[in-house]
Amino acid sequence: MSTTIGVPAETAEGERRVALVPEVASRLIKKGLRVVIERGAGAKSYLADEAYVESGAELGSREDALGADVILKVQPPSDEDIAKMNPKATYIGFMSPLDAPAISAKMAERGVTALAMELVPRISRAQKMDALSAMSSIGGYKAVLMAADILPKFFPLLTTAAGTVKPANVLVLGAGVAGLQAIATARRLGARVSAYDIRDAVREEIESLGATFVELELETQDSSDSGGYAKALAEEKQRRQVELLVPHIGNADVVVTTALIPGRPAPLLISEDAVKAMAEGSVIIDMAAANGGNCAFTESGKTVVKEGVTIVGHTNLPAEMPVHASQMYARTLMAMVLDFYKEEAFVLDMEDDIAKGACVAIGGEVVNERVKGLLAG
Repeated sequence: MSTTIGVPAETAEGERRVALVPEVASRLIKKGLRVVIERGAGAKSYLADEAYVESGAELGSREDALGADVILKVQPPSDEDIAKMNPKATYIGFMSPLDAPAISAKMAERGVTALAMELVPRISRAQKMDALSAMSSIGGYKAVLMAADILPKFFPLLTTAAGTVKPANVLVLGAGVAGLQAIATARRLGARVSAYDIRDAVREEIESLGATFVELELETQDSSDSGGYAKALAEEKQRRQVELLVPHIGNADVVVTTALIPGRPAPLLISEDAVKAMAEGSVIIDMAAANGGNCAFTESGKTVVKEGVTIVGHTNLPAEMPVHASQMYARTLMAMVLDFYKEEAFVLDMEDDIAKGACVAIGGEVVNERVKGLLAG
């Protein structure tokens, strides 16, 4: 009997993505898998049930999708969804394991094997499964478009009969995947772009995109951990960083912040003084809003105006582009499924580096050490 893939609809507020698109469903079916989609699951991504049927997938109820051998989702499952899963099932999707470890504990209690897409290791073989980077790229792009829409100025340099319009100044804080995409997008729109990151190693990437690297009088050479993520700065060093950023933020028409460390509150980069230094009408897009925000005035999930500056605390920018976000996310899930689908069965090899990195629960236990530590603490 073939392995069944189940795809329930996303029910979280504001979520418009779906875990599997018809094109990817068809490819999985051709590999011998059976795919069951909850009716209407793709509607918010402009994917009709008929498109799934044409791909070879079957339509079913939420219970049918959650009762599958392998469940694919975007947002972490609710308690009610976990209760409907087969104890022998495998869940693959986002789980917020370091920010909401209780979800992993509940999955373990149910007996479900759970793979968190946030924890896919950053190794060459796993690049095609890197959902976090794929979604971050979309977020960085959308953040700049939102800023351009809100800003009461042009982004590009314009020479008109009424005179010359200077380009907008855009500052990007954090040059990971989201930050680099924000830089590239702002440059394509014609803005004058600068960017800051505590990791001096990304200077070349920033400059290759046509942006100016912002230098602060801080030691930056040892600011990356073994996984390539920025370490949390020591308290005094971070205070100094915030102070030194004030004039750069004050000169910007738009600031996009992307600094986020999983499992920790987002670091403060934009102080109240920095916001006060900005001109009225300026815009801040805080991509770290879900974890408290990089700006002192950020309110998660809200857009507020402080000191004449519009501060956007949107917590799910990829959901604003559900068509391509769903396509990209589905491909990362397919890569994960097919990597462990052998001889018509999905079998997780816990000796495999990808499985060891992404697995948070198996055999009724939470197995990820960081998640276990958070649960114990």
